Amino acid sequence: MMGFAKFGNDLYTGERSIDFVGRRKIWYGIALLLLLASILIPIARGGFVLGIEFRGGSQFQVDNIAGVSDDPIAAQDLATDTVNATVEDASPRVTVVGGDGIRVQTSTLSPAEANEVRDALIEAYDVPAAEVNVSTIGPSWGADITESAIRALVVFLVLAAIVMALYFRTWKMSVAAIVSLVHDLVITAGVYGILGIEVTPSAVIGILTILGYSLYDTVVVFDKIRENTDEVGPDSKRTFPEAVNLAVNQTLVRSINTSVVAALPVGAILFIGANALGASTLLDIALSLFIGILVATYSTIFIAAPLYSQMRENEIPRSQKNPKSDAIDRTPVRSGSVR
Repeated sequence: MMGFAKFGNDLYTGERSIDFVGRRKIWYGIALLLLLASILIPIARGGFVLGIEFRGGSQFQVDNIAGVSDDPIAAQDLATDTVNATVEDASPRVTVVGGDGIRVQTSTLSPAEANEVRDALIEAYDVPAAEVNVSTIGPSWGADITESAIRALVVFLVLAAIVMALYFRTWKMSVAAIVSLVHDLVITAGVYGILGIEVTPSAVIGILTILGYSLYDTVVVFDKIRENTDEVGPDSKRTFPEAVNLAVNQTLVRSINTSVVAALPVGAILFIGANALGASTLLDIALSLFIGILVATYSTIFIAAPLYSQMRENEIPRSQKNPKSDAIDRTPVRSGSVR
């Protein structure tokens, strides 16, 4: 523990430094590979697996089934065979819920077909009729949910960009932050497509929550960057990229601690609640939160800060730059001005 504390203190004082800004091409390359994988692999798999709330359909919930926890695969196969034998082309999708329940989602069925499937499930699992619940979601309702989710995302990004620009009084910090947010969004959503996990409204809520966490982490780092770059001038010991890099190093331990504290309870929900205890309904939101926390911490340090430094470097005329380095040659930067 003392070693980690000394490591953090050395980073803060500048005695030890990790070159985040100078190695930005490496971080950009890694981010590009992750983004391409998050986009291309889901496309190759046939797109995202949308929940019934988005695509519409019929859902059957069978509770208090004996023996599900002992052999969940057999319980799922029984539901699949029962639905296929009752209605053709129903495309059943079966999951275990709560350790002793089965959730069956199908294409949209008529009332008569839904009743037939319900009666067949009652007989197959030998449960009372009260243990089987049936619900139907129309495609128009699913389209409304999709539209609302997209609208919420766009509004969030626009408001975040405006607030960041006003708070830091520079639109370039706002652009760097939004690029980082989009990076987090694409990769977190891509994990669902890569793993073939169903995208539900809970997953969308988790992704939107992560965007807020990512923005918070970025604001903390950018606050330190603004503080450090205020001191950059003709007599400064550091160039602008060096001041940005110092700020990232100074906030590195704080970012790691914050992400660990946030990820631990979410990880408990994901791995213990969703997997060990069989509460699969927690998987939707827990996965997006867990992946998003990790990606947001990475993007703030390796994407947002180096990108902002690069954008400010381009403002300096070529004659004022050190030809032996990409660093800015002691050029004063007034962070209070709008750029």
